[in-house]
Formats: sequence, C-alpha cells, structure tokens
Amino acid sequence: MTADPRTDEQLLAAHVAGEVGAFDELIRRHQHYLWAVARRTSQSSDDAADALQEALLNAHRMAARFRADSQVRSWLHRIVVNACLDRIRHNRSRITVPLPDFEFLPELADPRDATSAVDLSVSIGRALDVLPADQRAAVVAVDIEGYSVNEAAKRLGVPSGTIKSRCHRGRARLAEVLAHLRSEAAGLN
Repeated sequence: MTADPRTDEQLLAAHVAGEVGAFDELIRRHQHYLWAVARRTSQSSDDAADALQEALLNAHRMAARFRADSQVRSWLHRIVVNACLDRIRHNRSRITVPLPDFEFLPELADPRDATSAVDLSVSIGRALDVLPADQRAAVVAVDIEGYSVNEAAKRLGVPSGTIKSRCHRGRARLAEVLAHLRSEAAGLN
C-alpha cells in the first residue's frame, strides 16, 4: 500500500469534505507519536489508551474547527494532552507530571547494571505521580519531549510564563521526592 502523498492539512481538509479514509491515513502517520504523548502524559497504559481513543474521536468530530494557525500534528498533540489531563481530573486519584532534569541522575546508574536504570526509571515514574497534572504536562513537554518553553506553551494552550512556573514548581517537588536517591548514591560510593 502506497502512502498518500497529500500533506496533513490536505488530508484533514479531505476528511472535512467527507472523503472516507482521509482521517485514517492522517492518524496512521502520527499514531506512534500520539501514543507516546498519551503514554508520557498519563498515569498508566490503560489511561493513555482510553485518553488517546477519546482524543482521536474528538479530533475526528472537531476537524472542521482546525484553523491552520499551527501544524496538524501540533493540533493533534494538544487534543491528546487535553484528553489525558481530562482523564486525570476525572480519576482524581491519579496525577501525571513530566520528568524533570536532575544533575545527579547520571551518577546514579552504573552503565553495566541495567537493573539500576530500571529502578531509577520506576522511581522517577512514581515521583511524577505526586505532581499535579498541569505541572506534569509542562515537565513532560519541556524535559521529556524536548519542546521549548514557547512551543510547550502553544501546545498546552497556556502562556510561556505559566509553563516556566509549572516546570519550576514540578522540578522542585520532584527534587524533594527523589532526594533519597542522592543519599543512596552517596552511600554506594
């Protein structure tokens, strides 16, 4: 099967015009990326799957509202993040937060010991659970996905200053929660 040569914008317009299969092709192009966004923003794989499904339904329904002031991929990203945040709010018992940048983390893992890396990843994942959803989304966008503050602000639909403060507060809280790792690393030396 040959890939459709049309741009994302052309596929979305074709979908809005009623072309069967245009939306499917658009989602096929971005499914791995959108799943990664949903997984990083959600508490669990189940929540990510549910949120992604809801987001794709919303995108399908709201396609005519696409204003073309951003790329289709950015528009889809924002819909997925919003669906994840809605699910978090709905669950109330689960909170998602993005991964911060810690100076001491590389020192903790022994490159010869894969178990250490897994343990560290689990610890960070659990630490992210303590962050409010808005802080987690900001930290994930900036520190995990590598977006600039301005791009993260556009994708999350908030001012750049809000992203900066959410990242700052989220990173500070994560440093508190993960302080035990620094102590453990010092004890190993």
